[in-house]
Amino acid sequence: MKLIRWILGRIILILDFITAPRGVKRTSEQQAKIDALTKNMSLYQFHACPFCVKVRRAMKRNSLCIELRDAKPEGLHRQTLLEQGGQIKVPCLRIEEGDNVTWMYESSDIVAYLEKQTAKLV
Repeated sequence: MKLIRWILGRIILILDFITAPRGVKRTSEQQAKIDALTKNMSLYQFHACPFCVKVRRAMKRNSLCIELRDAKPEGLHRQTLLEQGGQIKVPCLRIEEGDNVTWMYESSDIVAYLEKQTAKLV
């Protein structure tokens, strides 16, 4: 089963690489606003997860610079996801707004949130 998952994961990554979307071209002022919005966001993800690929493609399509944190191996990011997010489930977008931290699961919700936030600023 691990071999099948590994093979499928590599196929997903190859297809993602071949069909990667182009980012949106913005003025430097608009991009600076977007970067300020996303500087307090991080995406907890597994590299070959198809739902994580979906979110990363949306990030690339919208030219968003969000820190990627790999939660697959045992380590700090996986532990943080479990302790603060409540579960090891990816993709998970961590949104820090002042003292409030929101953990958003579900790829479709994350993509919709990111597109809504960027549309407000442009």
